[in-house]
Amino acid sequence: MLTKADDFPIHQTPEPIAFAGTDRNFYDRYFFNGYNSEGDTFFAVAFGVYPHLNIMDGSFCVVHDGVQRNLHGSRWLNMERLDTQVGPIQIEVVEPLHALRVRIGDNPHGLKADLLFRSRALPIKEPRFTWRNGPRTLMDITRLTQNGTYEGWIEIDGKRIEITPDRFVGTRDRSWGVRPIGSPDAQPMAPAMPQQFYWLWAPLNFEDRITLYHVNDDADGQAWNQAGIMAGLGDAEPEHIGKAWSELKFKSGSRHATGATIHFQHKGGGESSIKLTPQWTFYMQGLGYGNPDWGHGMHKGELVVGYDEFRTADIKNCIPPNLHIQAFTKAELTLPDGSVRHGFGVLEQLIIGPHKPSGFREVLDMAP
Repeated sequence: MLTKADDFPIHQTPEPIAFAGTDRNFYDRYFFNGYNSEGDTFFAVAFGVYPHLNIMDGSFCVVHDGVQRNLHGSRWLNMERLDTQVGPIQIEVVEPLHALRVRIGDNPHGLKADLLFRSRALPIKEPRFTWRNGPRTLMDITRLTQNGTYEGWIEIDGKRIEITPDRFVGTRDRSWGVRPIGSPDAQPMAPAMPQQFYWLWAPLNFEDRITLYHVNDDADGQAWNQAGIMAGLGDAEPEHIGKAWSELKFKSGSRHATGATIHFQHKGGGESSIKLTPQWTFYMQGLGYGNPDWGHGMHKGELVVGYDEFRTADIKNCIPPNLHIQAFTKAELTLPDGSVRHGFGVLEQLIIGPHKPSGFREVLDMAP
């Protein structure tokens, strides 16, 4: 089947673009988050395309006045991957690798928006994520991450919040490849894979630079994917850090950090450190991550729009799917020369199963 994308020189196989290889778990996703320095308004978007499931879905979330509001949409893809709209949720690429637009149109739930993302720095290609369960590939992903500013507005029940680039910054990413999506496999691998996943992701914005850190650890605390990046603004080439590692302090009765320190050992010598002080929590289930009703790639119908909201202070952090969060955090960067920069960002956390350095031994034991 020919589709609109076939008129662009973007093919990667001899097939039409509608056919993304052979793995049913292939996906293609946009992600955005944004926040102001005061931390009183946070928004996030996830928008996914699942060619072999013939489904496209998206969610738009806003945290304001202590309430997280989540708007969801899912529809049949009809094999047209360039029609990036699900109900009221729309993504537009204005200038590739520089500017993208998110529009949330009229809907019955009182949540609307028009937001333009513009880059502050070059996009960063993260190391390829490949994770296997015996002979089966669970994850094989490429991702680019980019920090930027936002302008536009968000409307909640008729109240408009003005979003200006001097106050609102954030991060967007694009990822594509293979990861578990839709309904689970009817025949899992034998023997069963241990339940273990340790993930941290910290994109941060400072006045004169950006930083990025992520890590995937195994149960012994050995990283199977890790990177540290520091970059100036504009077209400055990113510095890929020679060695990066992190230390977390956990809130009692949870697997969420009350504080963290990221260490960058520069290839040219010297060490930078970033002290993170989480302020409050955004729950990734609002974007479909681990959501039992709006999980990524789930078949909801030809076109379905849904909505939910909750007070973040009422959420029990120790119950899945509330383990997966982005904590809005203050950041203090100390450079090798001793100078200090202050900024903001998120510390994304998903920690399940054993992790020896953190003291976790079971699937869901909590910090003492």
